[in-house]
Amino acid sequence: MQTRFLRLPARGLYLITPDEPDDDALLTALRTALCAEPVLVQYRNKALDRPARARQLERIAPLVREVGAVLVVNDDVELAARFEAGVHLGKDDGSIARARQLLGPGALIGASCYADLGRAKAALAEGASYVAFGAMYPSPTTPQAARASLELLRRARAELAAPIAVIGGITLERADELVAAGADWLAVISDLFAAPDPLERALAWVAWHNRVFGTEGKER
Repeated sequence: MQTRFLRLPARGLYLITPDEPDDDALLTALRTALCAEPVLVQYRNKALDRPARARQLERIAPLVREVGAVLVVNDDVELAARFEAGVHLGKDDGSIARARQLLGPGALIGASCYADLGRAKAALAEGASYVAFGAMYPSPTTPQAARASLELLRRARAELAAPIAVIGGITLERADELVAAGADWLAVISDLFAAPDPLERALAWVAWHNRVFGTEGKER
């Protein structure tokens, strides 16, 4: 089945799930995190096999769609097709062109571009819907990741006619400078899921979004 999105999500929070093996614990944490009103939610779990990830997605997908966010599956085009979701691909996760063929012309397909503007241009030429740069800052999730700079982000914004996501060590306190440099979507894991009070942090993200983007809708 091909995935179809008529419009791109609006700018804002791009929530990414943690590597939580316990289904109930993940669902409980996600329900709280969704109070942040993300425009995108990426399901990512590097620790589980495909059947276990499919089991979690069965429960996650309805929650994500209920709040009006777009669901994206990390790394796995087949699971993305099964759940009529978008997909996000890293450098070793297969062909963007193949993903486009399988998921359809309207599917949301993201590409990790690390700190490489040339890779971003190539990904868009191959059919990616958006590109992602990072780690922007030191990240507890990927401590060894190469760093991308704000200057790279500014160049990407000037040269690319596509949405730009940023990832890696992103916190609410760093959000303004990333948007000012050109980011459309701010990918967050630890700042919400590992917050001392996740609900309080989620509501702070809502207040930030309203301040920065006003009444901009969930889709554009």
